[in-house]
Amino acid sequence: MSINRRKFIQQSAKAGIAIYAGINGFSAKSYANIRGANDRVRVGVVGFSDRHKNSHIPAFMDHYKELNFDIVAVSDIWKLRREAGQEFLKSKMGHDITACRNNDELYALKDLDAVFISTADFQHALHCIEAVKNKKDAYVEKPFAETMEDARAALKAVKASQQIVQIGSQRRSGANYKAAADFIQQGKFGAITMVELNWNVNQPGRWRRPELVAQCKEEDLDWKRYLMNRPADKFDPRKYLEYRLFWPYSSGLPGQWMSHQIDTVHWFSGIQHPRSVVANGGIYQWKDGRKNWDTITAVFDYGPENDADNGFQVIFSSRMNNGDESPSEIYYSNGGELNLITNKVSPKGGLTKKMADAMHMQPNLLPELDLTASADKVIASANTGNDPLTSNHVRNWMECIRSRKQPNAPVEAGYMHSIACIMTNAAVHTGQKATFDPKTQEVMAGGKVFKY
Repeated sequence: MSINRRKFIQQSAKAGIAIYAGINGFSAKSYANIRGANDRVRVGVVGFSDRHKNSHIPAFMDHYKELNFDIVAVSDIWKLRREAGQEFLKSKMGHDITACRNNDELYALKDLDAVFISTADFQHALHCIEAVKNKKDAYVEKPFAETMEDARAALKAVKASQQIVQIGSQRRSGANYKAAADFIQQGKFGAITMVELNWNVNQPGRWRRPELVAQCKEEDLDWKRYLMNRPADKFDPRKYLEYRLFWPYSSGLPGQWMSHQIDTVHWFSGIQHPRSVVANGGIYQWKDGRKNWDTITAVFDYGPENDADNGFQVIFSSRMNNGDESPSEIYYSNGGELNLITNKVSPKGGLTKKMADAMHMQPNLLPELDLTASADKVIASANTGNDPLTSNHVRNWMECIRSRKQPNAPVEAGYMHSIACIMTNAAVHTGQKATFDPKTQEVMAGGKVFKY
């Protein structure tokens, strides 16, 4: 590439702190670019990943004819996946697909309007910057960013553009999650006192790709382009294909799974980031050369920055050695619980009228309430197939490309979950309590800015 990527990101990040102040007062995009229904929207694919093939495409196929969309090109720096993507997309769309060796070639194409981005975790924010600077709308997979430098730069770039960016936090397009958000935000639940987030699996091969690793040769891909702004490193096919196991290419469990669940905390509560986090865990089961933990428990303190006497605790726990792939999110108040496993609000564990009377308190008596009769089940696998949440989420992005309205998971949602994930990763790598400095927009651990 003709420009220095690190310099590009650093320049883009300048003044990014000021952008954060606008999160609460987000203004609507200009409606000048609203597309007519007869104008076909042409989409490109940045990174032909398993996630894209097995989840984005089934969702896209649900809606592309009705909304008059098309996929016309794929960009992938690895020859094998580039060619596989070209053939696969040709079979789905029924016409030739342009295969690009990199994103420079992709954005040089005429008549390209939008892109799916599902590359390595650390690349999402950087590829989002490329997309919006090339005036393309983007569906950007989570985690949005793995460093605050990248997060600030991407937030600034999106906010300075007129592009529609949907972060891949598909819970925001689920009817049950919307019902839960409304119930809490309307004050019906009472003050949140604690949130328990849990995501357990038992998969020896989770995030492993041994057969592909054996096929991956340095001469068939652009390793330098892959590294982007990460430190120079020698070619390693595992770090390319099994990047979720290796920092600084991914934070692993926080970025992959916690990012989904912690996003609901920010959405439901209106609080933008934790006040602090501590974490413990390790590699207890899978001794396969990975560097990212296979087991973690992170404990967060949430609440107003200027009021330490008010707030609530959030616990995220995840293990990769025993579990049934049924993620759970349970919200507690003094009156009961909001359970997103059962999709019910109940007075379970809450303060009863008898207890309240004895203590001369006003009881917050929660009713038994179904959040929705048609809840969309969360699929734990990275390759969710044609699940309702992802289908709804992709459709919302496609509709917003036409209307130029903001999607369900705008860039601010990605920025906020990134703060929480980076704080968690800082606690993991330093063993210190991690905090966030709202003035500098930096994650701090042990009195130092956390970067790598």
